[in-house]
Parts: sequence; C-alpha cells; structure tokens
Amino acid sequence: MGQRVATTGTDRTGWLLLVAGLLLLTAGAAGAQASPDAAGNSPVSFCVDPDWPPYEIINRGGAHEGIAADLLSLAAERAGLTLALHPTADWNASLKASREGACDLLSFLNQTPKRDEWLLFTEPLFIDPNVIITHAEHPFIADLSAESDKSIALPSGTSIEERVRRDFPKLRILTTETEAEAFAMVSNGKADLTIRSLTVAVYTIKTEGWFNLKVSGQIPGYENRLRVGVRKERAEIRDRLDRGIATITAQERTQIANRHVSINVQTAVDYGLIRNLVIGFSVVLLSNLIWAMKLRKANARLRHMSRTDHLTGLYNRAALDGQLTREIDRSRRYGRPLAVMIIDLDHFKTVNDRLGHLMGDRVLVEMAGILKGATRKADSVGRWGGEEFLVLCPEITAAQALVVAERICEAVRTHGFGTGWRHTVSVGVSTLRAGDSLDDLLQRADTALYRAKHEGRDRATTGDAGSDLDSAPRPSDAALVAGA
Repeated sequence: MGQRVATTGTDRTGWLLLVAGLLLLTAGAAGAQASPDAAGNSPVSFCVDPDWPPYEIINRGGAHEGIAADLLSLAAERAGLTLALHPTADWNASLKASREGACDLLSFLNQTPKRDEWLLFTEPLFIDPNVIITHAEHPFIADLSAESDKSIALPSGTSIEERVRRDFPKLRILTTETEAEAFAMVSNGKADLTIRSLTVAVYTIKTEGWFNLKVSGQIPGYENRLRVGVRKERAEIRDRLDRGIATITAQERTQIANRHVSINVQTAVDYGLIRNLVIGFSVVLLSNLIWAMKLRKANARLRHMSRTDHLTGLYNRAALDGQLTREIDRSRRYGRPLAVMIIDLDHFKTVNDRLGHLMGDRVLVEMAGILKGATRKADSVGRWGGEEFLVLCPEITAAQALVVAERICEAVRTHGFGTGWRHTVSVGVSTLRAGDSLDDLLQRADTALYRAKHEGRDRATTGDAGSDLDSAPRPSDAALVAGA
C-alpha cells in the first residue's frame, strides 16, 4: 500500500516565493521592452532646410535627401540614435521651430554667436569653402572689404548673411528666399555678387546652366564648418552624435558628396545638351583656373608691396619692425649677439634743394645698392625713412658691426654718384643688452648717429659707451666679417 508524502507549511511557502519571483522577472523584462524612453532610444526630432540642394531637401514624398541627410543618418546610426523629421516650410521656419523646442536638432548649419544662445554644436560633419560668385565679366576680387557700393544677394537667415553684415558694412545686402534666387539675381545683373559654398556653387551652375557666372575670389576664414545644432537641454544627444561623427572617414564624406553633386543623364541621350555642358564646364573650369593663378600672383604681389619700399626696393619700415622683433626674440632665446645701425646720408637736403627731387631719388636708389653690396647676406637692410637707412645684423658684436659700418662709410665716400659730388654717411651702431626693449636698442643707435654727425660726419660711432664697443675694431673682428 503506497504512502502519501506530506508537504509541510515551509515547503509550500518556498514554492510560492519561487513562483512570485519568476512573475516579477517576467514583468520586469516586459516593462523594459515596452519603455524605449528608459533606454534612451526614443526618436529624436530634427529640422532641416527643405530647399538647400545639394546639401539637403525635403522631397515630394516628405523624405530628407542630400549630403546632409546621408551624413546625419550615418552619424546617428553609429551613435545608436533614431531620428524623426519635423518638416517645415523653409529655413527660417526651421530656426523658429528649434528655438521654440519643436525639434531637438538642426541638421546642417554653421555655428554663430546668435545660434549659441540656444544650441550646442557637434564637431563638423562637413567642411566646404565659401567663394565669391560674380558675372563672368566682373574683375577678380582680391579684397572684399575694398568693394564699396556693391550689391550682394544672400539667402535670409543664413550664417553668411549674419557674418557679411558684420564684416563688410559697405556692401548693400539683398536678401532672397533661396540659393537659386541669389544666383539668378547675379546672373540677371540685379546683384553684383553672391557668396556661396563651393559645393553649392558648382551644383547650381551645373543644374541651372548659369555658365555666365564664375568664381571671382575667396574670403579667408569664410569656410562652411557645417555641424549639427542640438538644443542645450539635450547635451547628451550632442555627445552621442560627436561619437558617431568621429567614426566617419574622409573617404566616406567624399563618396557621399560625389553621389549628390554628379550629373544624372537620362536614358534618351541629348548629345547637343551634353556637348554644351562639356563646353560650358570647360569654360568655367578654365576661367576659375586662370583666376586662381591671378589670385596667387596678386596675393604674392600684395605681400611684396606691403614689405617693400617702392623707391629703393629695400625692406620698408613695417617689414623692418617685424624683422627686429623676430631677431630680438631669437637673440634672447639663444643668447646670441645682435647689432643694429642707423645710417644717414650727410647733407642730403642740399641734393634736393640744388639738383631737384628726381636726382635725390636717384641718389637714394644708388645708396640702396651700396648697402646691399657692403653688408652680409644674413643682414636685413631697409629704408627707415627719408634719407635714413637701417641695417639689422644678427650674430655680430658691436666691434664687428663697427667693421661693417666703416666698410659702408668707405663704399659711400668712394662711389661715383650721378650728382658728380662726393657723398658721405654718418652711422650709429647699437647692440642688444639684457632687458632692452626694441625702443631702447633703437634709441641708443639714434643717439650714436647724432654723435657721429656732431663729431664731423663721415664716420661710425656706437651708442654702447663704456666698453670695447666704443673702440676701433680688432683685427680678428675685421677678419670675421670681411667679405661676408
């Protein structure tokens, strides 16, 4: 006869606790699956510019397309974010929606102080230079700040409009609703120029056939550093996007950009259109290449002009100031000697008064040639002002500088000037001391110059009295610098 095993109260309690625990675990798992907000995966709303090809548009089906769309989607995917488009009618409406909190992100925009008021910005998704677009007949623009009373067409609400108003107040700004309208105003002569990104410019000129437009210059520092703007209360979203952006390679960015700027050819080939496009593109590319070469030459010429005395071809005062500052810093850093000399043509006023300023200019030009021939390659020679010249001599003591100065005096007094007269110079020499400022160094050289004039001219003296600097050069000093 079988026996029934009795179940105690303790056993029943254990079974009840086990069943209850399993129920709690099941409920917790279900709750976790039903609460995406708790996991941080709820959709993040974003606003875009619905009409900014090839960067981004909202197509007829209501989808976000373009370079920005692909880059943002890739960054969000790698950051583990789900995005939800908040459609708007135009860019100004997107800015308003972002300010009012209707969308968490703005997809593709430059960072500006005004936008910093309510947005945090990611690292750049895409960097694209801005260029100046004009009619084909417009001359090259080397410096936009020099253009006055010119009209410029710019889409309203853009960072470029904000920056141009601040940086170029002489320009007359005409605002437009779209990029295409800005290009059309320049093409039709209703505006003198526009400033747009290189990518947008190439795309628009190609798609609209505006081959009467050209790139006429570039503004230094006016790059589009296009980022994602995130409302300040969603800082954690910005941080996650930054991690996703960091994974996007330069090759991926290039592939995405090329995908949207390329030309789509229809199955029914219009060979006449293709021929015109090829000719048009060739003209635009050749024109842009020519203007780019002219830009480089113009910039080089401007740099040279800004540093050169137009009469003598020597350094001008501004260039000498820069050289002095750099050489003083180097001398202090490495503990090396440094000397300067100020040189004045004696009785130069007599040349201008008796022979005229044209002859005076000729004497100054001849003087420049003498100085270049009598100094070392390491020395910097410039026109200090009027008939005064300055020579900056690195790696040389005062005694050695006096050797060079005496050589200059000798070269001048023996030169056959076009005046038919014998000319001389007075030279003041000074060397850098510990604790000297630039003004201290030059003041001692200037004092020495006037001392040389007071002692009878046609000589060199030093402003560093009380040391061997005031004495005649030693033979070893002369050997060191002779013929250098």
